[in-house]
Amino acid sequence: MTDNTWQKSDVSQNEALQLLQRDDRAKFLIGGVLLLGAVIYLVFSATTNSTTYFITVDELVNDVDNIGKTVRISGAVIGDTIIYDEQNLTIDFTVANVDSDTGDLATSLYQAVNNPTATRLRVYIENEVKPDLLQHEAQAIMTGHLGEDGVFYATELLLKCPSRYGETVPGQSENGEV
Repeated sequence: MTDNTWQKSDVSQNEALQLLQRDDRAKFLIGGVLLLGAVIYLVFSATTNSTTYFITVDELVNDVDNIGKTVRISGAVIGDTIIYDEQNLTIDFTVANVDSDTGDLATSLYQAVNNPTATRLRVYIENEVKPDLLQHEAQAIMTGHLGEDGVFYATELLLKCPSRYGETVPGQSENGEV
Protein backbone atom coordinates (compact mmCIF):
# COMPACT_ATOMS: atom_id res chain seq x y z
CA MET A 1 0.00 0.00 0.00
CA THR A 2 1.24 3.41 -0.83
CA ASP A 3 1.44 5.99 1.75
CA ASN A 4 -0.52 9.00 0.61
CA THR A 5 -0.01 11.75 3.02
CA TRP A 6 -0.99 15.29 2.57
CA GLN A 7 1.54 17.86 3.57
CA LYS A 8 0.65 21.39 4.33
CA SER A 9 2.44 23.80 1.99
CA ASP A 10 4.56 26.62 3.26
CA VAL A 11 2.20 29.22 1.76
CA SER A 12 -1.12 29.68 3.45
CA GLN A 13 -4.32 30.31 1.51
CA ASN A 14 -4.35 34.03 2.42
CA GLU A 15 -0.79 34.50 1.25
CA ALA A 16 -1.56 32.72 -2.04
CA LEU A 17 -4.57 35.00 -2.59
CA GLN A 18 -2.44 38.08 -1.91
CA LEU A 19 0.17 36.92 -4.43
CA LEU A 20 -2.52 36.46 -7.10
CA GLN A 21 -3.96 39.91 -6.39
CA ARG A 22 -0.51 41.47 -6.73
CA ASP A 23 -0.05 39.70 -10.07
CA ASP A 24 -3.43 41.04 -11.27
CA ARG A 25 -2.51 44.59 -10.20
CA ALA A 26 0.80 44.33 -12.03
CA LYS A 27 -0.96 43.16 -15.19
CA PHE A 28 -3.43 46.07 -15.03
CA LEU A 29 -0.63 48.53 -14.33
CA ILE A 30 1.44 47.30 -17.29
CA GLY A 31 -1.64 47.30 -19.55
CA GLY A 32 -2.55 50.82 -18.44
CA VAL A 33 0.97 52.11 -19.07
CA LEU A 34 0.98 50.56 -22.56
CA LEU A 35 -2.44 52.03 -23.35
CA LEU A 36 -1.41 55.47 -22.11
CA GLY A 37 1.79 55.27 -24.18
CA ALA A 38 -0.21 54.39 -27.30
CA VAL A 39 -2.59 57.32 -26.76
CA ILE A 40 0.30 59.74 -26.22
CA TYR A 41 2.01 58.47 -29.39
CA LEU A 42 -1.17 58.88 -31.47
CA VAL A 43 -1.81 62.40 -30.19
CA PHE A 44 1.80 63.42 -30.78
CA SER A 45 1.98 61.98 -34.30
CA ALA A 46 -1.37 63.53 -35.26
CA THR A 47 -0.37 67.00 -34.10
CA THR A 48 3.09 66.96 -35.67
CA ASN A 49 1.75 65.73 -39.02
CA SER A 50 -0.96 68.38 -39.17
CA THR A 51 1.17 71.33 -38.15
CA THR A 52 2.35 71.81 -41.73
CA TYR A 53 -0.97 71.77 -43.50
CA PHE A 54 0.35 73.72 -46.48
CA ILE A 55 3.27 75.85 -47.61
CA THR A 56 3.05 79.35 -49.03
CA VAL A 57 3.57 80.35 -52.64
CA ASP A 58 6.86 82.02 -51.64
CA GLU A 59 8.11 78.83 -49.98
CA LEU A 60 7.21 76.78 -53.05
CA VAL A 61 8.75 79.10 -55.62
CA ASN A 62 11.93 79.85 -53.66
CA ASP A 63 12.94 76.20 -53.13
CA VAL A 64 14.08 74.43 -56.32
CA ASP A 65 13.77 71.07 -54.54
CA ASN A 66 9.98 71.48 -54.77
CA ILE A 67 9.92 71.10 -58.57
CA GLY A 68 8.06 67.90 -59.40
CA LYS A 69 7.44 67.08 -55.74
CA THR A 70 3.83 66.70 -54.54
CA VAL A 71 3.05 69.48 -52.05
CA ARG A 72 0.07 71.34 -50.62
CA ILE A 73 0.12 75.11 -51.03
CA SER A 74 -2.10 78.04 -50.20
CA GLY A 75 -2.65 81.32 -52.00
CA ALA A 76 -5.17 84.09 -52.62
CA VAL A 77 -7.11 83.77 -55.87
CA ILE A 78 -6.83 86.72 -58.23
CA GLY A 79 -10.33 86.87 -59.69
CA ASP A 80 -9.69 88.38 -63.10
CA THR A 81 -7.23 85.57 -63.99
CA ILE A 82 -9.79 82.75 -63.69
CA ILE A 83 -10.29 80.90 -66.98
CA TYR A 84 -12.70 77.98 -67.00
CA ASP A 85 -12.95 75.66 -70.00
CA GLU A 86 -16.36 74.04 -69.69
CA GLN A 87 -15.75 71.60 -72.57
CA ASN A 88 -12.50 70.15 -71.22
CA LEU A 89 -13.20 70.76 -67.52
CA THR A 90 -9.99 72.69 -66.93
CA ILE A 91 -9.44 75.66 -64.69
CA ASP A 92 -6.55 78.10 -65.03
CA PHE A 93 -6.02 80.92 -62.53
CA THR A 94 -3.34 82.78 -60.60
CA VAL A 95 -2.79 82.91 -56.85
CA ALA A 96 -0.83 85.44 -54.83
CA ASN A 97 1.29 84.67 -51.80
CA VAL A 98 -0.52 85.19 -48.50
CA ASP A 99 1.56 86.20 -45.50
CA SER A 100 0.98 83.66 -42.75
CA ASP A 101 1.78 86.19 -40.00
CA THR A 102 -1.52 88.06 -39.99
CA GLY A 103 -4.38 86.80 -37.86
CA ASP A 104 -7.34 87.98 -39.95
CA LEU A 105 -7.81 85.81 -43.04
CA ALA A 106 -10.03 88.28 -44.93
CA THR A 107 -7.50 91.10 -44.50
CA SER A 108 -4.60 88.83 -45.47
CA LEU A 109 -6.33 87.73 -48.68
CA TYR A 110 -7.26 91.32 -49.57
CA GLN A 111 -3.69 92.50 -49.02
CA ALA A 112 -2.22 89.59 -51.00
CA VAL A 113 -4.24 90.16 -54.18
CA ASN A 114 -3.75 93.93 -54.04
CA ASN A 115 0.01 93.78 -53.42
CA PRO A 116 1.74 94.11 -56.80
CA THR A 117 5.02 92.80 -55.32
CA ALA A 118 3.49 89.60 -53.89
CA THR A 119 4.76 86.41 -55.48
CA ARG A 120 2.23 85.06 -57.97
CA LEU A 121 1.81 81.56 -59.29
CA ARG A 122 -0.23 80.24 -62.18
CA VAL A 123 -2.37 77.21 -61.28
CA TYR A 124 -3.77 74.65 -63.69
CA ILE A 125 -6.20 71.88 -62.78
CA GLU A 126 -7.88 69.30 -65.01
CA ASN A 127 -11.12 67.31 -64.69
CA GLU A 128 -12.63 69.81 -62.28
CA VAL A 129 -15.96 71.59 -62.45
CA LYS A 130 -15.58 75.24 -61.51
CA PRO A 131 -16.45 75.57 -57.81
CA ASP A 132 -18.80 78.35 -56.76
CA LEU A 133 -16.26 79.58 -54.21
CA LEU A 134 -13.57 80.09 -56.87
CA GLN A 135 -13.72 83.86 -56.83
CA HIS A 136 -11.61 86.94 -56.24
CA GLU A 137 -9.84 86.93 -52.84
CA ALA A 138 -10.78 83.34 -51.98
CA GLN A 139 -8.15 81.26 -50.23
CA ALA A 140 -7.15 78.33 -52.42
CA ILE A 141 -5.52 75.32 -50.78
CA MET A 142 -4.18 73.04 -53.51
CA THR A 143 -2.38 69.73 -53.69
CA GLY A 144 -0.20 69.09 -56.72
CA HIS A 145 3.27 69.72 -58.08
CA LEU A 146 5.25 72.60 -59.51
CA GLY A 147 6.23 71.97 -63.10
CA GLU A 148 9.53 73.01 -64.60
CA ASP A 149 7.55 75.58 -66.61
CA GLY A 150 6.65 77.41 -63.35
CA VAL A 151 2.99 76.33 -63.40
CA PHE A 152 1.46 74.56 -60.41
CA TYR A 153 -0.44 71.49 -61.64
CA ALA A 154 -3.11 70.88 -59.00
CA THR A 155 -4.84 67.57 -58.41
CA GLU A 156 -7.00 68.80 -55.53
CA LEU A 157 -8.55 72.21 -54.89
CA LEU A 158 -10.11 73.42 -51.64
CA LEU A 159 -11.47 76.95 -51.27
CA LYS A 160 -12.29 79.25 -48.38
CA CYS A 161 -14.40 82.31 -48.97
CA PRO A 162 -13.07 85.44 -47.22
CA SER A 163 -16.53 86.82 -46.44
CA ARG A 164 -17.15 83.89 -44.09
CA TYR A 165 -14.15 84.76 -41.93
CA GLY A 166 -14.47 88.48 -41.42
CA GLU A 167 -17.22 90.97 -40.78
CA THR A 168 -16.22 93.03 -43.78
CA VAL A 169 -13.36 92.81 -46.19
CA PRO A 170 -11.46 96.11 -46.45
CA GLY A 171 -12.91 98.21 -49.25
CA GLN A 172 -16.28 96.44 -49.20
CA SER A 173 -19.61 97.44 -47.75
CA GLU A 174 -21.69 95.13 -45.58
CA ASN A 175 -23.47 93.64 -48.63
CA GLY A 176 -20.16 92.73 -50.30
CA GLU A 177 -20.06 95.52 -52.90
CA VAL A 178 -16.85 97.39 -53.56
